[in-house]
Amino acid sequence: MIRNIHTRDLGEPAGPFVDRMPELWPPAWGRQEFDRPLGVGADGGHGPIRYHCTAHTPGTSITFAFRDGDGFHTLSASGTVLRHELVGDFPLAKRLRWALVVRWLHDACIEDLFDACAGAAGHPPVVTERWSWWVRVVRRIFMATNRRRA
Repeated sequence: MIRNIHTRDLGEPAGPFVDRMPELWPPAWGRQEFDRPLGVGADGGHGPIRYHCTAHTPGTSITFAFRDGDGFHTLSASGTVLRHELVGDFPLAKRLRWALVVRWLHDACIEDLFDACAGAAGHPPVVTERWSWWVRVVRRIFMATNRRRA
């Protein structure tokens, strides 16, 4: 079982940022798109990551299940705190891929999203670049691979 949690105190009510997720999504991670407005049943994702909305309480939380059914992730607000939680019961190969590659990309992506939310809240972080050398290397490899396929 994988459980990954990120939180950020935005210094103001975090609820509105749950519903602004597609608008504030960091473009470096692939455009976040859905087949309809955010809500239960919306299908979409970003880049190669596909998911569908299984629960949505506007201004409070939104939950997406991964298309392959191995897990879910939730963006929620409590007071001034924005929280992202990913839970997955992945098979061994996906757990290894998570540990070696995906986790690092995911962590950087969520922190970039939280930076965008903080900026929209009027409290931009002093340092916004959080990408480790590993994230930069994996992104370069991934981008080079995708260019060759196109």
